[in-house]
Amino acid sequence: MSGINSEDKDNVGIAFGLVIGAGAATGLGAAVVFFPTLVRLASRRTLAGALGLSAGVMVYVSFVEIFGKASSAFEDSGIEEDTAYIYATLCFFGGVVLMVILNSMVSCLLGGHHHHHHHSPNQSSNKGTTFTQEISNVDQEVMPRRMSNEDHANLPCCSDDPAADLETLHNMAAEIETTENQNKTWEGNFRAEESDSPDSPEEEDTPETKDSRKLMRMSLNTALAIGIHNFPEGLATFVATLGDPKVGGVLAVAIAIHNIPEGLCVAMPVYYATGNRWKAFGWAMLSGMSEPFAALLGWAILANSFSDKLYGILFGIVSGMMVVISTRELLPTAHRYDPEDSVVTYSFIAGMCIMALSLVLFLL
Repeated sequence: MSGINSEDKDNVGIAFGLVIGAGAATGLGAAVVFFPTLVRLASRRTLAGALGLSAGVMVYVSFVEIFGKASSAFEDSGIEEDTAYIYATLCFFGGVVLMVILNSMVSCLLGGHHHHHHHSPNQSSNKGTTFTQEISNVDQEVMPRRMSNEDHANLPCCSDDPAADLETLHNMAAEIETTENQNKTWEGNFRAEESDSPDSPEEEDTPETKDSRKLMRMSLNTALAIGIHNFPEGLATFVATLGDPKVGGVLAVAIAIHNIPEGLCVAMPVYYATGNRWKAFGWAMLSGMSEPFAALLGWAILANSFSDKLYGILFGIVSGMMVVISTRELLPTAHRYDPEDSVVTYSFIAGMCIMALSLVLFLL
């Protein structure tokens, strides 16, 4: 059993570069803590379209390219074609099972139910109206409503209602922006509240400070959960790039697209709670760096024990993981942002078309 062959070694640098770039995309979303106004760009349709596009790319490349490479790798190891296909299929569903287990771990980390809080359509509609009114009054000296304890419990990106999560992020950004427009420094929501009451003891353990610590703790749990979830994506990009840098490049772009809102989900609540931009940005970046760590793990395995069979196993597992990520996470979330399906299906098909066109052009 030998190490990675010379052709694949030539792709290692490209593979690490693409994985690092995809993971660093969380920093683009996290950058909103420096420019809170940019949160307005994260509309429901924009996020739905981006997630649908990413899902289309990932599903198509998993079935058409990565699964095919798994079967071919088994054939190259001397296994008959029919048996090789069976092995690739088993590895595919092995990846599905691994991803389901990983999702269960994330659910446990986030309290067993992703902190699900359901909102009725009327509630979401009212929240949206409130936010529109708040934004329209930003230039006037009218403060947006303070986030309630219920808002803090509904940590963005951890509920069954992404639309309400997005409104929570919008409200956080609006409150921060209004404070900064008054030439004040945002020092964290609850610290700001305490400063309005000079008679209150500095170290008193008030309900507000408890809520602040709870929001911070939940935000860090979200960062850790996203980091765990990003791990298979880093491995998928690395393995795909070793096999074909062109395929890996398109896949890295698709993963980077949906990493951007993940960075926003981690950074904004941390900044809102603490008032520390760099801490918020750092935690978001850390959640994305699990992807390069996964690439390092893949390199450690392949560098010392490469074989066509192992390559086939990894490709099969990765294809299964990618399909689960797309169908269980990306598409359902996209449909919740866009319940009328005005953009999701079209963006999903567009993602598949982009991936298909890329593969065809690479053959010319």
